[in-house]
Amino acid sequence: MKYFILTVSGLMLLVMIVVTLNQQNSEKVIERQPEVSNQQDNQVQSEQEPEQDSLYAINNEKISYTLQNEALHIAYNQGEEWTEVPIEKDTLFSGEYNGNKQELIEGSYNLTENRVAFLHTQGEGVGSKPVVLTYSLDQGETWKDAIVSELFPPLRFRKVEFLDNQFGFVILSGDRTMSFEYHQVFLTHDGGKTWEETATPDTQSLISDGGFISESTGFMSFGTINPVSPDLYVTEDSGTNWEKAVFTIPERYQEVFVSAEIPTIEEEHLTVLVNQGPNGDYQGGKVKGKFVSENNGKTWKFQSEVEPNEAE
Repeated sequence: MKYFILTVSGLMLLVMIVVTLNQQNSEKVIERQPEVSNQQDNQVQSEQEPEQDSLYAINNEKISYTLQNEALHIAYNQGEEWTEVPIEKDTLFSGEYNGNKQELIEGSYNLTENRVAFLHTQGEGVGSKPVVLTYSLDQGETWKDAIVSELFPPLRFRKVEFLDNQFGFVILSGDRTMSFEYHQVFLTHDGGKTWEETATPDTQSLISDGGFISESTGFMSFGTINPVSPDLYVTEDSGTNWEKAVFTIPERYQEVFVSAEIPTIEEEHLTVLVNQGPNGDYQGGKVKGKFVSENNGKTWKFQSEVEPNEAE
């Protein structure tokens, strides 16, 4: 009996030892499992994280630009090396007209080897703001800010252009009410460092386009909502005085060619394309009329129709 009790006690002790060892091994496995799981999770997460997208140009010009990563960048070497422009992206689109924000608003910038320039507003809020031209003359190494207008209503139309290293113009419009709006023309004679306001035509119609072909001769075209005839004004004294140009239009083209673009110099005369406006349907709505002026843009005579591929 004594031996039987000793034997049973020994077996019970052995069973307890085995159970204890199994529990310890089980606890060790459980403690390691989170470590293995975390390593796997980190590896999966690392594999799923996308690398930073490389910048790519969104224009086809010699000087590239992109608006990726919520910033404006430019490149002079087909996108191999990008330089960030010190402008808040949103200020490039501030105003009544914002564009699609996927590309810069047409006319609001210049991109050349010797000059890059961008029109934008300054400050927060939705009211009137300063309009600034940020530009670089050394391919983005240094940047300068020039105040074009100390205070201007929310922008609709904006355009900047330089004819040479010194002379340039900015045309702005805003504060639109129905088919009327406020507009101003600014000129620079020192490469954009300073800007001075000049007079504008005596009309409050909506601007469709504007520009200068020399320091003295400039044009402003109006009528964006249901125009019925070209409404083009010309100045020959740098904007001090403006007069409305006269168009001689054949009867068959009356109320067909209704919106004048900006004239260009062609040999010994000026030419201008007049499009069909937003509602044109003649020959598909894309055909334009070509007009010629022999007196610096004061009067225009019809020359020919221009097909869309010829007008480009």
